[in-house]
Amino acid sequence: MGTAGTRRIVVGISGASGFVYGMRLLALLRELEIETHAIVSRGALLTMAHETDYKLADVAALASALYRCDDLAAPISSGSFRTLGMIVAPCSMKSLAEIATGLSSGLIARAADVTLKERRRLVLLARETPYTLTHLRNMAAVTEMGAIVAPPVPAFYAQPATLDEMVAHTLGRVLDLFDLDSRTVHRWKEPALASA
Repeated sequence: MGTAGTRRIVVGISGASGFVYGMRLLALLRELEIETHAIVSRGALLTMAHETDYKLADVAALASALYRCDDLAAPISSGSFRTLGMIVAPCSMKSLAEIATGLSSGLIARAADVTLKERRRLVLLARETPYTLTHLRNMAAVTEMGAIVAPPVPAFYAQPATLDEMVAHTLGRVLDLFDLDSRTVHRWKEPALASA
């Protein structure tokens, strides 16, 4: 899992629908004792207000550190700040495009660029449907750069009874990519989990 001081993951929450993915991800990482460095885009603040009852203070309470989306001098904007990688949950098509083209106008795109240049794991929960050709080309571009595009597609074989179970399963599969077991994944043909 790395040396002391590197059990950190950067979490970007961008303006696509699905603010709950970012919040639940921060909660799961906290339970796993992973240090989290969070950024919430301006668009995500609008989505948060429209979709949830959360406030920015709730994000700050879950994250180890919370940065302004325009703070390009934040520690996570440098490759010398060691992390396990970064997850953007959800990832808007705007954020995807900025990452795909190397534009670092905000901290989410800059931190993602740093993650890629340092050859660390970058996972993007691309949230849009249907996709345009531009969306698909941007997904191909980030994949060629080493990122993993993981749209939050529900796994119905897990037979989720609640929205939270569906979200937790998706995020558990994302955390699998970092070799972190959230104990929220109903694995194919494995016995069902006890209450997680």
